[in-house]
Amino acid sequence: MDLKGKNILIIGYAMTGKSVAEFLLKQGAHITINDRGDLSNDPSVRLLLSQGVKIVDGGHPLSLLDEPIDFIVKNPGIPYHIPIVEKALERSIPIYTDVEIAYWFSKAPFVSITGSNGKTTTTQLLANVLNTKEHPTYLAGNIGIPVLEVIQQATKDDLIVLEMSSFQLAGVDQFKPRVAVLTNIYSAHLDYHHTRQEYVEAKLKLIEHLTKDDYLVYNYDSKELTDWVKNTSARVIPFARLRVDEYIKQHGVYVEDETIYYKDQPILKVSDIQLPGVHNLENILAVVAAAMVYNIPSQQIQREVKKYQGMPHRNQQIAKSQGRVFYNDSKATNITATITALQSFPTAPILYIGGGLDRGNEFDELFPYLNHVRGAFLYGETKEKMARVMKEAGIPKVECFDTLVEATTAAYFYARFGDVVLLSPANASWDQFKTFEERGDLYTTTVQTLINTHPYEDNGGQKDDSTQ
Repeated sequence: MDLKGKNILIIGYAMTGKSVAEFLLKQGAHITINDRGDLSNDPSVRLLLSQGVKIVDGGHPLSLLDEPIDFIVKNPGIPYHIPIVEKALERSIPIYTDVEIAYWFSKAPFVSITGSNGKTTTTQLLANVLNTKEHPTYLAGNIGIPVLEVIQQATKDDLIVLEMSSFQLAGVDQFKPRVAVLTNIYSAHLDYHHTRQEYVEAKLKLIEHLTKDDYLVYNYDSKELTDWVKNTSARVIPFARLRVDEYIKQHGVYVEDETIYYKDQPILKVSDIQLPGVHNLENILAVVAAAMVYNIPSQQIQREVKKYQGMPHRNQQIAKSQGRVFYNDSKATNITATITALQSFPTAPILYIGGGLDRGNEFDELFPYLNHVRGAFLYGETKEKMARVMKEAGIPKVECFDTLVEATTAAYFYARFGDVVLLSPANASWDQFKTFEERGDLYTTTVQTLINTHPYEDNGGQKDDSTQ
């Protein structure tokens, strides 16, 4: 697509907006960047100004739409219900996210993963599995790597393994991957999408343009998801942990007798998986299914699965001390993700740490999954709402704090041998942090500082000083 001389408005700067601006400049486009924050002290913005980019910061004035605009590239995190975006839609100005622009220009095909939960782990591990001399792989997308930077490096013989959020997918038009992976779809991000239907429609944009030459990997355990994909033109490879019937045995990836199979071919043992929880078993089933498209040998899949320890902030074991094990699941920004984390430790007593931004929802969905929680240490805007549910569940110790550090410290001193201390907030981080990564890093630092400064002595006669 020739963008030379096109007038393009970028709404939202940050890492994604920067990558969009730099890429479009190379295409010869005329660019205006608009951000509600103050960009005057950003050196990258000053460089863009010197290259002829117009900067409008400190708000989103509607007068920007009176200028000639061929299309808008919106930061995925900016909702569609802010006035400037609503007015642009009323005027039929196309609004895209960066992944759509990347699709127009990429020489390399995309292997794209989306889902309510599990997509980051699936994306990372799948990239490791697919990476061969024949098809070097690049990670990009919602995993934190701007896709417009990656497409400038990847050749037609490479693969781009792309994590895609509903926010990104809401802004695509013609985007089509070579392989689409749907891990699961639950209700999430309803403050952004307003309705579950809108959220689902955004997710299913991933498969909207698939052809008979493309592949769709999907979770066969979800009958709802199975219904949604039944009319696809793509070749399908389903995966299942629970619904193991003749169809899945003939066409897909499944678990039987503690072994993962593709059709009648054994691929690896469930015991090879290092990550806790049945959700990670499902993620690995998705990885195996996608790997079959590229005929990856089972030995390579086994090797990568055995050494994979997980992504930071995603049910990540960060420390062991005196029989207590500490997990950082800061990426759990919704209730469904926290339920998954709680189910990952079905027998161990849990000291739960949670809280964060109040989006108006309650937390009663957690109730059935709290029976092995021994203590709850809650902080942030939602602490009182979460405390109500925790108390109703009969958790013997429920305490509220202003900050994550205070909650973590209290949980640390309450922990005893055999406990799992789990940060899995069930909320976005934006009441006190810029990102979930910042939140998880503070939790990790706090735990490590406590281990170093306050060793735990009463450990039932057993000792385990290791940290990792």
